[in-house]
Amino acid sequence: MKLLLVDDNPSNLFMLGKLAQNSGLSDVQSFRDPLAALAEARKSQFDMIVVDYMMPGMDGLSLIREIRGMPSYADVPIVMVTTVDQREICYAALEAGATDFLTKPIDMAEAKARLRNLGNLRDMQNKMRDRAEWLQSEVSKATQEMLGFEEEIILRLSRASEYRDQTTGQHIVRVARIAREIAEELGQNKQYCREIYLAGLMHDVGKIGVPDAVLLKPGIYSMEERKVMETHTTVGAAILSGSESRLIRLASEIAETHHERWNGTGYPRGLRTTTIPLGGRIVAVADVFDALVSPRSYKDAWPTDRASQFIAESAGVLFDPDVTAAFAARFFRILKIVEPAPRAAVDSAA
Repeated sequence: MKLLLVDDNPSNLFMLGKLAQNSGLSDVQSFRDPLAALAEARKSQFDMIVVDYMMPGMDGLSLIREIRGMPSYADVPIVMVTTVDQREICYAALEAGATDFLTKPIDMAEAKARLRNLGNLRDMQNKMRDRAEWLQSEVSKATQEMLGFEEEIILRLSRASEYRDQTTGQHIVRVARIAREIAEELGQNKQYCREIYLAGLMHDVGKIGVPDAVLLKPGIYSMEERKVMETHTTVGAAILSGSESRLIRLASEIAETHHERWNGTGYPRGLRTTTIPLGGRIVAVADVFDALVSPRSYKDAWPTDRASQFIAESAGVLFDPDVTAAFAARFFRILKIVEPAPRAAVDSAA
């Protein structure tokens, strides 16, 4: 427990120092110059302050105001030493932030009890602060651990379709990472960027409901097969619907709308422009780009520059112009996501 004593009278300083030590306050720093005391308070943290009113250079009221102006001294006990007839000064000291008073001539027994009680109060404050900081640290660690589990569970669930089509695993991860890059460039907050990454991992979860004869068919689909494949959007939305989790609601929204197109030619609902949710607009670009630069059973992988040109030319037609601009701004970061990945074939409707 550190005590700061400020009094221009050396005899008073000595007496108050002994009194403080007898009250259990062993770490005492004394100053005759209030400006020097203020400078020390800015450098070091004290647990209690005792200050005289009448001092050269700066009186006790001004010193209290300066100290109370420091955030770390908002609740530190401050004792003003005054004479008995200084009632107006006491009122002003209370306004300035004084906690208690000692009156001259000082009653040693009373002063000892007051300092001991204030010391106990400060000790309790410190313990409560330390406990609050510990609890905050534990909550933060538990939250991070829970978020890590959440991400792992979502990743594993989103890869369930790999057991039917083992070519989709890296595709969903790349799409999710590209979507996060675009969201960051659009200025979305940190929480949304994390959530669109996790939700993006589930954008094709509805393919669990597509029959093997369609999902695993090599080559181009017939019109009827295409309609069956398109149901993966509504199936995915249904699987993820009804959750109280904001993240799962976003995943449901993306699963349903990532094949909608800016001009209304997409599916399943033919939504146009900003009636398509932002998450769907972002994942649409990420999904198409990764599909273009990946080989399919019916096509070779496109060069990345050709694929990026297609995205740019489709701005305002197939894709949200703002999203395509964000994609272009992050293009070199997105290349690092797609280029190191193995060019394994993926399903024909990603």
